[in-house]
Amino acid sequence: MTATASTEAAGVAPEDIAAPRRASWWRRLLRDRAALLSMAVLAVIVLGAVFAPLLAPYDPYANSRQVMVPPAWAARGSMAHLLGTDGQGRDILSRLLYGTQLTLLIGVVSVGLGGFVGSLLGLVSAFYSRIDPWVMRFVDMMLSFPAILLGLALVAVLGQGAFPVILALAISSVPDCARISRGIAVGIMKQEYIEAGRAVGLSDRALFGRYLVRNAISSIMIFISLRFGQVILIGAALSFLGLGARPPLAELGMMAAQGRDFLLFAPHIAVIPSVLIFIIVLAANVTGDALRDVLDPRLQA
Repeated sequence: MTATASTEAAGVAPEDIAAPRRASWWRRLLRDRAALLSMAVLAVIVLGAVFAPLLAPYDPYANSRQVMVPPAWAARGSMAHLLGTDGQGRDILSRLLYGTQLTLLIGVVSVGLGGFVGSLLGLVSAFYSRIDPWVMRFVDMMLSFPAILLGLALVAVLGQGAFPVILALAISSVPDCARISRGIAVGIMKQEYIEAGRAVGLSDRALFGRYLVRNAISSIMIFISLRFGQVILIGAALSFLGLGARPPLAELGMMAAQGRDFLLFAPHIAVIPSVLIFIIVLAANVTGDALRDVLDPRLQA
């Protein structure tokens, strides 16, 4: 029996081949306490960044004479500045809210842009096997450029700022996303419903959009969610090296770098933004792992 006859006998329309099974993945996610905690932490951080203008008690760029005031819970701390002040008398809580806003923006834009381009390259490479060697050699060439060195090169050409960091992080995300998406797509292209779709005369556009992309998107999104934490960490490292946003803009990596000169007598200036970076990366990784566990069919019983 041909693929066309088998699908017709089963009463399945060609456009319904390999329709994604709508499992109650959210119920499994709700049973994972670590995932719920990490998502709650991320939600609080994101809301704090979005509503930074409303939540910040002071102007994050206003200097004052209250220099290096310890946090409120420390000795000689002040309730007027809950997280203390930095070396120029700026309120750390206010700068933390605005710095998180810029850090998350850099991470989301760079991983979104790099993930889209890389995933598209990988899917196209797997779908059109004749161009696969050329695309993957290009991807291998991109892997030879580390994000730090690429950031240095872009800053040398474009100047210091957030845009070169976003561009460097996006470019560095392309090859990893391309390799992962290609591996996922190669497995999908071997499935019977792809052959059945070709047998019933579906166009390449329909096969690519309806079947390949729809079946690969969940696994690709899982990888991108895991990549987000790495991008945040690399972006903070670039800012720590002075390649990120220009002062006096607040950014978590740059705030940690500005506090390294005061580690002996005012460690909170560097420690607080560093701890927040750690929390963001950890929460993003735990959330990505949880999404992988509930969405990846290979890990389901």
